[in-house]
Amino acid sequence: MTRLRAEGLTLGYDGRVVADGLEVAIPDGSFTAIVGPNACGKSTLLKAFARVLRPNGGSVYLDGELIASYRSKEVARRLGLLPQTSTAPSGITVGDLVARGRYPHQGLLRQWSADDEAVVTDVMRRTGVLDLADRMVDELSGGQRQRVWLAMVLAQRTAILLLDEPTTFLDIAHQVEVLDLCAQLHEQDGYTLVAVLHDLNQACRYATHMVAMRAGGVVAAAGRPGDIVTAELVEDVFGLRARVIDDPETGTPMIIPLARVANRAFA
Repeated sequence: MTRLRAEGLTLGYDGRVVADGLEVAIPDGSFTAIVGPNACGKSTLLKAFARVLRPNGGSVYLDGELIASYRSKEVARRLGLLPQTSTAPSGITVGDLVARGRYPHQGLLRQWSADDEAVVTDVMRRTGVLDLADRMVDELSGGQRQRVWLAMVLAQRTAILLLDEPTTFLDIAHQVEVLDLCAQLHEQDGYTLVAVLHDLNQACRYATHMVAMRAGGVVAAAGRPGDIVTAELVEDVFGLRARVIDDPETGTPMIIPLARVANRAFA
């Protein structure tokens, strides 16, 4: 039994069904990428996993129990969520924002402690933002801000991290920087990561497990990228004719869209 799974999940907004009958299990200790075309339900599924969105039907299980049965703070002690867009309060420093990740561990009988301070310092060091601790968050670059938000989620000290499009709005260098950091957290620290990713090649390069969703919220395939990513799958899921070759750097699948055939009749 995996720590996080969905059974018979139906999801939607305002009476519109986005996904129906989803069966998804996240392998423990994996770096799972959820991929698929726009509006197929990827982020919606992640919100259901995080208990941000209540399913119309079916169930999400966390550690063998219905996630709906946990108190909010207990969910936050077990999994962390980095949403697609995050807005920091005006005038807050990096150190203060990261410290908010310790909120699930606070209570009437447990206030800020030396252990909390040590956790915050540790996660800022690991994400490369310790030297920014006294800077205002709104002064930072996009890549720096994303690492700060990731540090805040890490400060929750959960074993499962849910990342909703963590590379959105970042240039290619910062995308690689953030994904390298995620891979390090997975490989060296044993985190279970679940990330919604738009770039299929990046998903193939970094993920150890992939969930491919079609339009309509149907899981087309799930498994190791090297086992499931084929030209047929790419065309079936994305409607894109492509070749799939080995990435010359990693040996993972690389998707090469077929070239447009030039119309030479008027050449």
